[in-house]
Amino acid sequence: MKRIYVLIVVCTLAASINAETKDNISNHRSEIRIGWGDQLFESLVWHNPAYIVRTMPDTYYQVYNENYSYDQHLWIEYQWRFTSWFAFGGMVDVSDVRWDEVTRNGQGIVTQTSKGHFFYNIVFAPTMRFTYFFHPNVNLYSALGGGIGVNGGSEMNIKGQKTDIGAAVNITLLGMSVNAGRWFCSVDIGGLYSLKDMNTIFLASSRMINVGMGIRF
Repeated sequence: MKRIYVLIVVCTLAASINAETKDNISNHRSEIRIGWGDQLFESLVWHNPAYIVRTMPDTYYQVYNENYSYDQHLWIEYQWRFTSWFAFGGMVDVSDVRWDEVTRNGQGIVTQTSKGHFFYNIVFAPTMRFTYFFHPNVNLYSALGGGIGVNGGSEMNIKGQKTDIGAAVNITLLGMSVNAGRWFCSVDIGGLYSLKDMNTIFLASSRMINVGMGIRF
């Protein structure tokens, strides 16, 4: 959360510099931004075990997935602004989750640890943005994107595959950009979804909050 607070403060301080207007939007129609998004969905679904067996004989063994780490969502997006209220472009989003396979005996004591287990998701999606409040310093908008999601990693699925592909949808319910001339910062609230079918879900309500910085040219 500290990253979000720092970014908002920096953007607010910068907003007074060379504010953009509707009249000069044609001078900088291209827009590129990079950003970070949360992995709340992943941390709720994949996490350390809630219970570890400690009341069985030493000869009993069980493997647990533990020591999860979440690298969060990193993304880059390009937009071409046709007008002050409509832009079209594309986005690439990358995220992953890592963990260890830990073998414990019946007393809960670790006997072996296997590292290097992970999965990743990469989303490629054309995006549309609709700006419904345009101000020289602050814009409010919503956005929608749809494309493909690639899921892979160290583990095989039930079909013996390490890589799988499904549909992906990115929704921005509310976005805000704080402008400082050609430069801007943004905060988006929405969700990133990716699935192959109802039994194979890669992402659901992931990246609910994301922040970014960009430049128009």
